[in-house]
Amino acid sequence: MADATLTRAPEGATGVLVLASGDVIWGRGFGAEGEAVGEVCFHTAITGYQEIMTDPSFEGQIITFTFPHIGNVGANHEDVEANHAHALGCIVREDVTAPSNFRAAEGFDAWLKARGKIGLAGVDTRALTRRIRVGGAPNGVIAHSASGSFDVEALLEKARAWPGLEGMDLAKQVSCEAHHLWEGGVWKLGFGYEGAEKRPSTSLGTSGDSSGEGSLVPSEVEGRSFKPHIVAIDYGSKHNIFRNLVKAGAKVTVLPATATFDEVMAHQPDGFFLSNGPGDPAATAEYAVPVIRQMLETGKPLFGICLGHQLLALAIGAKTTKMFQGHRGANHPVKRLADGRVEITSMNHGFAVERDSLPPNARETHVSLFDNSNCGLELTDCPAFSVQHHPEASPGPMDSMYLFEKFVGQLRA
Repeated sequence: MADATLTRAPEGATGVLVLASGDVIWGRGFGAEGEAVGEVCFHTAITGYQEIMTDPSFEGQIITFTFPHIGNVGANHEDVEANHAHALGCIVREDVTAPSNFRAAEGFDAWLKARGKIGLAGVDTRALTRRIRVGGAPNGVIAHSASGSFDVEALLEKARAWPGLEGMDLAKQVSCEAHHLWEGGVWKLGFGYEGAEKRPSTSLGTSGDSSGEGSLVPSEVEGRSFKPHIVAIDYGSKHNIFRNLVKAGAKVTVLPATATFDEVMAHQPDGFFLSNGPGDPAATAEYAVPVIRQMLETGKPLFGICLGHQLLALAIGAKTTKMFQGHRGANHPVKRLADGRVEITSMNHGFAVERDSLPPNARETHVSLFDNSNCGLELTDCPAFSVQHHPEASPGPMDSMYLFEKFVGQLRA
């Protein structure tokens, strides 16, 4: 890592990461040219980089991939979790090579460029990851210029001026524009997604393509005649969450993050779902928590994932806090306290629920075996539960997918 006083790029450098600390990390740019400022984090998954880059929870973040060979299998139009790429950019160890996969439709370089996202290769990602683990997730600017010309001092000022994610509400930026019915099923090799494609409303405040898949024509769930109706609040949801709710036998109507309680109840739901999303849950809670409290008062089942888990906790009087480095990967062990079972999970969050702040009517259900942080809760006085990890397995293991069946089972009961 160089000092910010160095303004001339080393020979062959066409990309740079400038941290608010003054550290300057040179590399080879790919994808789109330009610059972007945000929080620099690391992700330990070895697959699923398209799903990660399109996860709305990564709004405002620059992703360091710890696995060295990112992008080698190319990109396609199916492995996306939103209609746009939401992460600001990515940092990788090895140069992205030509795609080598039978499902590839284009190279990862071209995929990023078409979506206005910056890539930085040739970086010692192990050293950068250690720096984040020791010093916390820093603010920084990622930049790419084919000419190798950078104003490092100006980039440093931008990194230092960025306020950070704490106190920032991003759910409004990535939520859908209007309510829509999500009717699509899960993906199967050789068949694609169940039904014919029919895109939902696009997200706000992001740039990129609109080629991602959307809601699909439903397929009957064998042996089930009753489809409970879920109203899902979209704080920045991943599409595979909705697909798995449909697979479990539910009808899903998606509403924007700012939907009022009256707007929710106008759809006559049997239950409620609170999605994942980016930003500080305490900031989003200003408009989300009053609605969630009214949902709880109905006595109808409620399920939350990630940001939805944190918002449920805030709604019952608990507190959330900014984590030192966050949890981001597809190999996170979580212990289910009811029976001691360990589930390998996918995670992406930089805030956590404070265990000691949970009220008496909230029972902790899951804990992280990495740092013992809270990963789940359920209420004892109404049918509501939530988890910090991502059970939809996109990307990631499938150990926690039973939670969708559990929720829909509550609705049927």
